[in-house]
Amino acid sequence: MIPVRGYEGKRVAVLGLGRSGLAAAKALEAGGAEALCWDDGAEARERAEGQGLILHDLTRRDAFDDLAALIASPGIPHLYPETNRHIARAYEAGVPVDNDIGLFFRSFATPDWDEFETTPKVVAITGSNGKSTTSALIYHILSEAGRPTQLAGNIGRGVLDLDPAHDSEVVVLELSSYQTDLARALTPDIAVFTNLSPDHLDRHAGIGGYFAAKRRLFAEGGPDRAVIGVDEPEGLFLAGQLSEGPGDDRVIRVSVDRKLAGPGWHVFARKGFLSEYRKGRQVASIDLRPMKGLPGSHNHQNACAAFAACRALGLAPRQIEAALASFAGLPHRSQLVGEKGGVTFVNDSKATNVDSAAAALQAFERIRWIAGGLGKDGGIAALAPHLGHVAKAYLIGHSAREFALQLGDTPHEICETMERAVASAASEAEPGETVLLAPAAASFDQYADFEARGDDFTRLVRALTA
Repeated sequence: MIPVRGYEGKRVAVLGLGRSGLAAAKALEAGGAEALCWDDGAEARERAEGQGLILHDLTRRDAFDDLAALIASPGIPHLYPETNRHIARAYEAGVPVDNDIGLFFRSFATPDWDEFETTPKVVAITGSNGKSTTSALIYHILSEAGRPTQLAGNIGRGVLDLDPAHDSEVVVLELSSYQTDLARALTPDIAVFTNLSPDHLDRHAGIGGYFAAKRRLFAEGGPDRAVIGVDEPEGLFLAGQLSEGPGDDRVIRVSVDRKLAGPGWHVFARKGFLSEYRKGRQVASIDLRPMKGLPGSHNHQNACAAFAACRALGLAPRQIEAALASFAGLPHRSQLVGEKGGVTFVNDSKATNVDSAAAALQAFERIRWIAGGLGKDGGIAALAPHLGHVAKAYLIGHSAREFALQLGDTPHEICETMERAVASAASEAEPGETVLLAPAAASFDQYADFEARGDDFTRLVRALTA
């Protein structure tokens, strides 16, 4: 646990008692604060009370008297589409509002660090797609290289559940826009921006607000190094804002669209080869094509970002290459779950929108595509340019018939259930083909979450391939 610093002897309210809220309350108490907890859900309040935490009814008239701060869980809206009523009262009372990410950055460094030979560092990763894989890749590379490391944030553990830092340790944080938008302190040593595509637009009042939330990671604390994906206009803009000139190697530009040129520090992938250039000269190259845990250009972008971050930490290219080759992939993200008779089965249940599904559809040559669920606005119409590799689609869930109408000439079958889709795709697949779950839809019509959907696919595949 990271004891929260700066609130000794003060009363701090915690709103939202899920994983991050409970961890924040305990970390505040460990740092000497009085944590006063509230959740509008009775079950969450009972769980917190059962863990010995103090409840504090924020609906009371005097609830915000003498509070030093209100710590809100990331899922609670603090501005758009409508400010949560408790947060609105905090604003009116002049009570500062923060989240667990802000508490972490104000508390992680301690006087003990003066005794360390090598100062611990924090690498923080944000973006629309690929941030989980990039975070896991960086953590994996560091672990394989023997560097002490911990993984937390939007993946793995809550940030305040981390252990206090060791000498030379690197903490890797995946941060969502919900987390970066509210945090009052954001001071990573290395910050990574993967890419940007429309998501969570209601929460941020449009794409501009969404980008602004992610930009805070770079603008608020001024990281020593920034790794920026420049394949979208927002990334180019961000790199330009942070750089003092073409040769400024504090900004490492990353691309999978084109070769990057100039005197600066660049990492890019073309035709499956990762290249690193510094001062106009190539200094490293890695063949990503044989790496089964990193299929497709979207994963090559993740590999470039992870490579750049680890190079900024001082790792050698050959160390990074060996770790990339041993990376098995994250569950539900282009995860290889089985092979039989020359047919490969891949679980990309996390592909819940058309952008991530498009990346998955471009990663394999010939695909038996399982798609569907609770469709989002526009369905899968935007995927029309990416259906060339699809031999046949097998449609499940609430939006199966809607998706069928948007497939044009692509052969398809309405299966409704995962069991029927897997059985049909497996029976028709030929050697060299990939049975790919990339739903392009939410899971809530049939499953509790995308993990449960991916687990069901994996279970069915392993029963077939055993």
